Parts: sequence; structure tokens; C-alpha cells
Amino acid sequence: MDFSSIPAALPALWEGMQTTLLLLALGVLGSVLLGTLLAILRLSHNPLLAGIASAYVNYFRSIPLLLVIIWFYFAVPFVLRWITGEDTPVGAFASCLVAFVMFEAAFYCEIVRAGIQSIPHGQMSAAQALGMTYGQSMRLVILPQAFRKMTPLLLQQSIILFQDTSLVYSVGLMDFLNAARSHGDIIGQPHEFLIFAGLVYFVVSFAASQLVKRLQKRLTV
Repeated sequence: MDFSSIPAALPALWEGMQTTLLLLALGVLGSVLLGTLLAILRLSHNPLLAGIASAYVNYFRSIPLLLVIIWFYFAVPFVLRWITGEDTPVGAFASCLVAFVMFEAAFYCEIVRAGIQSIPHGQMSAAQALGMTYGQSMRLVILPQAFRKMTPLLLQQSIILFQDTSLVYSVGLMDFLNAARSHGDIIGQPHEFLIFAGLVYFVVSFAASQLVKRLQKRLTV
């Protein structure tokens, strides 16, 4: 084992990490927004809306993420061509981002739904008694309390998403893991670079999980 080549490769590896972090940030943002919408639909009194949201969540929670990434890599250009009638180039980053948002939203939905259901029903009744609409009650009263309770779970799911970003190697996106693997292959030291990449993923994930535990204690009412 010779790890002496790793310091010289750090700039290239950092570029890959930037791609990973950007994919993570945009993926979490999009997933939380879509997941919140799905959670509200699942709690809707409209059977059709609740059924559609439930089917969406159950479907994406029952298939592998790798399959979703590969499927969207080929499906997104096809859908755009069907809509616009032209061949629109779509990079691996955009297709992977769509895949992560669509897939992870199903998991964030269940977290948000549990958070909303943990709020006493009296809160909604009190808000509506003050003249608020359902949307205002949800936005100003219910969701702020629910997000406070479910923040640790949302962050824990984000750590899982950070680890899952390594699956984008399947479509050739140059994330941190793919940058480490390709650089190791070029200089003939694949094992050393993969071990280093594994250590980085472990350190980041472990440190983040410890911060989540501390945050959970602070947010506990």
C-alpha cells in the first residue's frame, strides 16, 4: 500500500467532492419540497389525491435507487424530446438530480407526514378558529412545529443521501467516488484511492451523525 500519491491528487478529488456536495444540496432541497407536498396530499381528505400520493410513495420505496438513476438517465432526454420535439442534451448531473429528488421525496414524505401527525389536532382547530384557512394553518402553525420535531430525521436521511450519491458512478458522473476510482486507475493505485474514498465517506458521515445527535438533544422539548 502506497498512499503517497493521494496528496497530489487532492485538487482533482476536491472537484469531485464539489459535484457530490452540490448534488446533495440540490437533492435535499428538492426532495424536502416534493416530500412535503406529498405528505400533505397523503393527509388530504380527498381519496383520489391521497391515493395518488400513497401509490407514488409505495412505488419509489419498493425499487432500488440504482435502477431509478439509470432509468432517469435514459428517460429524461426521451421525455424532453417528446415534449419539445427536439433532441435536448441532458447531462448526467441533471438526470441524476431528477432521480434523487423523485426517489428521496418518497422517504422525506413519510418523515414529514409523521411530523405533521405528531402535532395535536387542537392546533389546527385553534388556527381555524382564528379565521385561518387550511393552507395558512398548515403553513404558519402546523409545519413550523412539525419541522422542529423532524429536523434530526431529515438530517439523518440527508446523510443517507450523501452516501447514496456514490451510485452516480453508474452513469459516469464524476463525483468524489468516481474521481477517486478513475484517478487511482490512471496511476495504477486503485486500492489506495478507494480506501481513501471510503475513509472520507466514513469521516463525513460519522461526524454529521454526531452533530445530528447533539441537535436532537437540543431540540427535544
